[in-house]
Amino acid sequence: MAYSQLLLPLLLVPVIAGLFIFSLRWAGSVPRQLITLIHLTSIGLVLGLSVLVVNGVLVESSLIAFHHWLSIDSLGTLFLVLVSGVGFLTGFYAIGYMGHRLESGEIGQKNLCDFYGFFNLFLATMILVIIADNIILMWVAVEATTIASTLLICLYGKRSSLEAAWKYIIICSVGLAFGLYGTILIFSNASTLIANPEHATSWAMLVQNAGAFDPTLTTIAFVFILIGFGTKAGLFPMHTWLPDAYSEAPAPVSALLSSALSNCAFLVIIRYYMISVKALGPSLPQTMLLGFGITSIACGALFIIVQRDIKRLLAYSSIENMGIVALALGIGGPLAIFAGLLHALNNSLAKAMAFCVSGNIEIKYGTSDSQSVKGVMSVMPASGVFFGISVLALAGLPPFNVFVSEFLVLSSGINAGKPWLSIVVMLLLATVFAGIVRMVTNVLLGEAPQTLQKKESGLIKLAPMAAFVIVILWMGIRVPQPVVTLVRNAAEIVLDKPGTAWDESLLTPWKIISDDSGQTAFSQNPSSAVPPITADR
Repeated sequence: MAYSQLLLPLLLVPVIAGLFIFSLRWAGSVPRQLITLIHLTSIGLVLGLSVLVVNGVLVESSLIAFHHWLSIDSLGTLFLVLVSGVGFLTGFYAIGYMGHRLESGEIGQKNLCDFYGFFNLFLATMILVIIADNIILMWVAVEATTIASTLLICLYGKRSSLEAAWKYIIICSVGLAFGLYGTILIFSNASTLIANPEHATSWAMLVQNAGAFDPTLTTIAFVFILIGFGTKAGLFPMHTWLPDAYSEAPAPVSALLSSALSNCAFLVIIRYYMISVKALGPSLPQTMLLGFGITSIACGALFIIVQRDIKRLLAYSSIENMGIVALALGIGGPLAIFAGLLHALNNSLAKAMAFCVSGNIEIKYGTSDSQSVKGVMSVMPASGVFFGISVLALAGLPPFNVFVSEFLVLSSGINAGKPWLSIVVMLLLATVFAGIVRMVTNVLLGEAPQTLQKKESGLIKLAPMAAFVIVILWMGIRVPQPVVTLVRNAAEIVLDKPGTAWDESLLTPWKIISDDSGQTAFSQNPSSAVPPITADR
């Protein structure tokens, strides 16, 4: 099977579905079931094709199509799994969520077509970011995500959502202008070394030749790229659009923005980080990422403890968690890179679930203000349990998945000779934990408004939450071998040390041990100061 031939269908399926749904917008009265079927078929095919692409990468290490315009390796595959998996579950949840909005009269049939159409186009633009090998095409894809997601944020047409959408598109467009300037500098740098200008835009060729790049140009380029794409990822201080956009968007869109789009933007940063490390050495890129990482964690932590709105609190949690990923990349080394990539995956699962469950709560209470939302456990117990699991997972409480990756990030800081950094981060994470527990207590417990009737959300709005819980607990109790392999292969690409990055001499004293009973624990190896990460085989 020619796995590389799957890349184009993977991109075209959501594009065609989105355009077809838009065409139904002008077709008069169209059954809602037809629109839903097209949407569900699209997200299902994207997930299925993604699984085949992952299998292809595991077999062939990388897939290339259209003369290097499209390509994917283990690093891109990790983010493809994230986007397609979260995209499917949030897209499935959106069927019930938007169905309720339609039945309540908040939106009309044309709005429903707009939502499903832009949802699929948004999914396509994020896939293009991941599989684009051409750096100009990659930038265009990131800009396209802004357009598609802006129209989803302002779907309801309220003044607050329109304001959030304008703020989002203006700030992110300015940020991406910085990213474009950095991209052009990298291209101009490469074009003096690579005879064929077309090859000077290929990310694979740039990585191969990065060692000969001009250090001054590369330094300037990385600064612009980190600011530009860091704006899209929500790093401090370029994050100001994020709380408004996340809180005003429909819940499935907030889930995609926080769990998929921010990671796509960070994937671009990781790619340019690899180039910069080869051209400049690790010191400057890592120092910059450490700075952005620790300030983003601090910003998220300090704002979380004063938030009243549930979705705004989750938005600041996104800033904090992207800061953790940046911090891990800044620490450097095999374990830190492994932990950072694993944390991007873990946070995305918990964050998407939290935003979706907050949508159920918002529908029931008519608000996401935690001062008005009380007694969720007594009014809608299943949603209450799911919400508690998701936000406690985000707080880093074991046995949930985020605890594993946060623990590894802190361990990597100690192993890298930066115990002070791990101590500061632990204090900030304790602040996050306190803020989240306070909010969870207010929302889940207490006396519910007497006007609310005890009635749970429909099955279609709860089934994706059950799937999220299974994965979150599985990833927290036992890190599956396929996940370890995928993240490890991605980390080896970032480190540019295929096959050697996981020797005994390269890792921390801490390791993941998965025994035959499926128990996962952290322990020190007395026979070696630095044993490898292992998992069940």
